[in-house]
Amino acid sequence: MKFTPAPVEPSGKVSLLGLERQALARFCAELGEKPFRAAQLLQWIHQRGVTEFAAMTDLSKALRARLEQTAEIRGPEAVLAQRSADGTCKWVLQTDSHNRIETVFIPEEGRGTLCLSTQVGCALACTFCSTARQGFNRNLSSAEIIGQLWLARHQLGPGRITNVVLMGMGEPLLNFDAVVDAVRLMLDDFAYGLSKRRITLSTSGVVPALDRLGEVLDISLAVSLHAPDDALRDQLVPINRKYPIGELLAACKRYVGRDRRRKVTFEYVMLEGVNDSPAQAKALVRLLSQVPSKVNLIPFNPFPGAPFRSSSPEAIRRFGEILQRAGLITTTRRTRGGDIDAACGQLVGQVHDRTRRHLRLSVAAP
Repeated sequence: MKFTPAPVEPSGKVSLLGLERQALARFCAELGEKPFRAAQLLQWIHQRGVTEFAAMTDLSKALRARLEQTAEIRGPEAVLAQRSADGTCKWVLQTDSHNRIETVFIPEEGRGTLCLSTQVGCALACTFCSTARQGFNRNLSSAEIIGQLWLARHQLGPGRITNVVLMGMGEPLLNFDAVVDAVRLMLDDFAYGLSKRRITLSTSGVVPALDRLGEVLDISLAVSLHAPDDALRDQLVPINRKYPIGELLAACKRYVGRDRRRKVTFEYVMLEGVNDSPAQAKALVRLLSQVPSKVNLIPFNPFPGAPFRSSSPEAIRRFGEILQRAGLITTTRRTRGGDIDAACGQLVGQVHDRTRRHLRLSVAAP
């Protein structure tokens, strides 16, 4: 495992919020403390939500004084909180003077899912996604990623968040190290103690990073597929031109290994007249026949200037029936939080675009 220096805030103090246990133990060692202090700090920071070292009463006064001088725990700033009519919650978080990200909590019977962002904007330019149209500014730090869970947990109360999905703003595998550190905190029993099967990373298909992920983590995988062939996926998900479907599916099989109990969730946004025909459903069945998989059909969620419309309920039902008859586990995602723009593909935040994509799109518009 490579050594990563602890992040230092503009105040000159070390930021502890995003440090996973090994990194926190190294920091404690630099202060002359034993490694077990890292577990104590994790509990204070993540389980109790304490940000003041003076309140950490099982630490010595001398250690608390050194921490006060050298470190800080700074959670994210929520500039807006919204609640949908269906109970979905969305927070808009300030990251710096130009940028904001969005985090969404989706309550369901028996579970509560938190959708985290991993980048400010997104560099992949998927044509059906509102986030992608905003352009890209930068990767989030591990503190900014785990900070979304830290904030939501302490605003919602204990026990509400049972699942985490890394499928908000951004492509997680293009922010690899920070995402891995944040996930390690999610899994740590002294922090959030989530099961590895209750954490899902969603990727558009960055194949080398997907292989690397399988070497360091064993969490659930979702793949944004959206087309049954390369020609169409090249248009909808441009990264397919670099890592075509065949390479992506091979990487998925490597990720799950020989355990047939594990399945990759393939996400498929339903676009009217684009990817929703019976023939395309049959092509998808053939494509996934050798991959342990389940399919999540997602009705397209509109946004201003969107070039697509959602498939009709009948077309989605017909498409799903073809998959199910062929033996594929198939679900249709129920749109949640649409009245507060918190649904899949609608997260936009506020992105100071470094790619100038928004300018190119405005020039290209009729």
